[in-house]
Amino acid sequence: MTRAHAHDQPEATSYPLHKIKVVLLEGVHALAEESLAGEGYQVERHAGALEGDELLAVAGDAHLLGIRSKTRLTPAFFEAATRLWGVGCFCIGTNQVALESAADTGVAVFNAPFANTRSVAEMTIAEIIGLARGVFEASHDLRAGRWRKTAAGRHEVRGRTLGIVGYGHIGSQVSVLAEAMGMRVCFFDIAHRLPLGNAEPVDSLDDLLARADVVTLHVPGTARTRNLISADQIAQMRPGSLLINNARGDVVDLDALAAALRSGHIGGAAVDVFPSEPTGATDAFESPLTGAPNVVLTPHIGGSTEEAQRSIALEVAGKLARFMNNGSTLGSVNLPEVDLPTLRGGAHRILHYHRNVPGVLSKLHTMIADLGVNITAEHLQSNARFGYVILDVDESRGEEIKHGLAKIPETVRVRTLW
Repeated sequence: MTRAHAHDQPEATSYPLHKIKVVLLEGVHALAEESLAGEGYQVERHAGALEGDELLAVAGDAHLLGIRSKTRLTPAFFEAATRLWGVGCFCIGTNQVALESAADTGVAVFNAPFANTRSVAEMTIAEIIGLARGVFEASHDLRAGRWRKTAAGRHEVRGRTLGIVGYGHIGSQVSVLAEAMGMRVCFFDIAHRLPLGNAEPVDSLDDLLARADVVTLHVPGTARTRNLISADQIAQMRPGSLLINNARGDVVDLDALAAALRSGHIGGAAVDVFPSEPTGATDAFESPLTGAPNVVLTPHIGGSTEEAQRSIALEVAGKLARFMNNGSTLGSVNLPEVDLPTLRGGAHRILHYHRNVPGVLSKLHTMIADLGVNITAEHLQSNARFGYVILDVDESRGEEIKHGLAKIPETVRVRTLW
């Protein structure tokens, strides 16, 4: 895909697959490399996250870039990476990507929002049981040579109330698993959600905190959820209750949680995500929760199972390949979504990404009509800022149309497939 006005000359032919460079960072599962290499692309795979000049040195000339949660793609990166067409986030979230800047430069961003749902749900259930039984504290004692066998403060989870904050794909999975173990389940979500099983929706977060023996968080990272659980909310929780955060690092005030654990108001906590996380294994980890009693700290591994990573690898690699080979943006988080049929033989496909202002389509159709070209198929999707139109045209005039579209002032990127 050529960025309009970014190169002196647009590409004259459909881009050869063997020249498409793919860079995968952060130890993305090998299946992604295998899948993308199978499409005919050049694929480089690197173990760690990169930033700044090092990121540009490795991926600045890539056509496709695959990352997980540690690599930060800034507006400056998108301005510098002029060959970049698509980014694959091999994880759930896309907070690490400057999505508007990617959209401004016509770079499609994809992720796998549901692929590790089961893995996170299972870890949440394991933490609920482990905290209720004091398994982690008992293991720590034995590893230190202390034999402390006691039933005091240890409970079965059957019959206890689980409060789920955020009843989306993960929260609802946790609900089903918890109810199967005999827990009562209530949940709070800002959106209307259909309860599964006997789960009961509540009207407010305050109501949930007052009811629950265990509170687990499964919300996105937004301005609304930042410090969703702070000192005031922790004070409303039942004495001795448990808190689990496998959602986003800034959802819980960790200083307030550490104080509540040390005072005994909170009986235990499990935290897998943190406001600031090390970028690699050699970086030091610091948190107010280190040293707090009955707390389980894990290094953002909620979705880190072989099953989840395999699923993510295949899903995101597949989305990137369909975008490159077919122009489909289905699953993109920042561009208008268009799901396209396979390009028929004897035709060129023109992919035109443009600023969504009045008159663009009129200019496009007028230019094509003036060339006397017949459009055999047309697909359009737009949002408030951008439009994405796909034209299948007779192959004899495809490149001529592409060059004409590149001259339209509102064009951001244009590419030909054949």
